[in-house]
Amino acid sequence: MREQYNLEHPALTNLRNPSLRRESLVALGTFGALTAGAAVLGGGASNRGQPWYRRLRKPPFQPPSWVFAPVWTALYGLMTFSAWRVWNRPAGPKRSWALSLWVLQLGFNALWSPLFFGKHRKRAALTDIAALGVSLAAYTATARRVDPLAAWMMVPYLGWVGFASALNEEIVRLNP
Repeated sequence: MREQYNLEHPALTNLRNPSLRRESLVALGTFGALTAGAAVLGGGASNRGQPWYRRLRKPPFQPPSWVFAPVWTALYGLMTFSAWRVWNRPAGPKRSWALSLWVLQLGFNALWSPLFFGKHRKRAALTDIAALGVSLAAYTATARRVDPLAAWMMVPYLGWVGFASALNEEIVRLNP
């Protein structure tokens, strides 16, 4: 009878996968909700600030507006799964520190759009995005020691934040 229900079969190994435990799925939902909260906060501020933003002078490397939603959707998804993968690793100081840095970078992420689009504070947003870049790099480096794939998931986000920083800086320069 055991041969008929071979639990060692690759198709059945997920039944024993610890990341499918109830608490792991709750954690995934929590990371997703936190990320979605940052996205909703940023999206609302961005939408309200569009009339102001359209009047600003922008650099030639400004992407078309339709690019931002799909890019951010992908980045937020990677960000969520990165934190979830770290959370699924054995508890310890490195994991705790990585997750603290993840929350910190998410806070800076959530703050940027209200500063830039909501309050029209381009320089304050530039300071915020610099802090975001530092906290994101720190999270990525720490996550690498906990779960290398979780760190790799943040590489596109690091690149986008670098690009967005340059864009923010040029907007400050062009619109004193």
